Amino acid sequence: MTLDEDIICEIRGSAGVVVLNRPKALNALSLGTIRVLARALDAWEYDPQVARVVVMSTSEKAFSAGGDIRWLYDCGKAGRYNEMLAFWGEEYILNHRIKTYPKPYVSLIDGLVMGGGVGISLHGSHRIAGDRYLFAMPQVGIGLFPDVGATYALPRLADNFGRFLALTGERIGAADALSVGLATHSVLSERIAELADALTGRHTLDEIWAEFSFEREPGPLQAEREVIADAFGGGTLLEVFERLQSMAVGGSVFARKILHVISTKSPTSVAIAFEQMRRGANLGFAEAMRTEYRIASRIVLGHDLYEGIRAVLIDKDHAPRWQPSKVENVKQVEIIQRYFAPLGAEEHDILREEYLLNRGGFHA
Repeated sequence: MTLDEDIICEIRGSAGVVVLNRPKALNALSLGTIRVLARALDAWEYDPQVARVVVMSTSEKAFSAGGDIRWLYDCGKAGRYNEMLAFWGEEYILNHRIKTYPKPYVSLIDGLVMGGGVGISLHGSHRIAGDRYLFAMPQVGIGLFPDVGATYALPRLADNFGRFLALTGERIGAADALSVGLATHSVLSERIAELADALTGRHTLDEIWAEFSFEREPGPLQAEREVIADAFGGGTLLEVFERLQSMAVGGSVFARKILHVISTKSPTSVAIAFEQMRRGANLGFAEAMRTEYRIASRIVLGHDLYEGIRAVLIDKDHAPRWQPSKVENVKQVEIIQRYFAPLGAEEHDILREEYLLNRGGFHA
């Protein structure tokens, strides 16, 4: 058993159970919790007693609301960029570890799941949504970018739904998540504890889902799927805006709302996210994670990340002063050259290739 103040990893019956236990911080991930989870997965991979991994939360509000953004802000303002990159590097390694894990990896999600919380759940084999499930990748709202594997996962959602999520940071509930495959099964919140107990027994997963899973009614975004598919299918970011504007003029209240939502986000982050979605559809998972590390290594040196966190968490005025202030002032070619270019020899040193090769990580 690994016992930590913020995360508990122990074997219960036939399952390796991970309990996220930082409720006051909505289970925000720290480098320490990432390392504890990574060690547990290593230990359980070849343990014959462990048939599956189950990840759950002690909080009714959140599975995990992301990474420790305040800590990242403090590091960046102090110029401790290497610490920030160490966090992201090990987080991305863990995301890849979960994606390639040879045993069933089951996340019980009943509350907020955002950012880093998505990274430790979405890439597992089973994502179980409770009634309080609420998914978002809101990074464009703080000058960051949708990472933790979003470059791979979101472009693969049907009807350009992943582009919609990446560029807007909008939250969606269980029904809409199920409809696009972000969640694999649904369960009543009142049965989460009972389900967790069942997963430590010897019944097969199919037998357990037959007992607990149920169908939900269509989500509120079902009626807007055609608008999302059309608008976010634009070949360029400018074309996406033009399609949304045309729909808004034609009477779409939803398109008008989405235009406003995107206008409040970091223009640089929105442009990065669009390029991620464009490229990610043709990348394997490991290369997507390498791409995200490249972006992170550049974005820590910029302005918008710290301005976005300041506006949301420090001063809480919710009035970020983005640079540049409008999407049309962000030139795509500059985004590509600055954020997506390989890091060269530095990339291999930072990512500790010998570690990654031992774990099936980011091969050159």
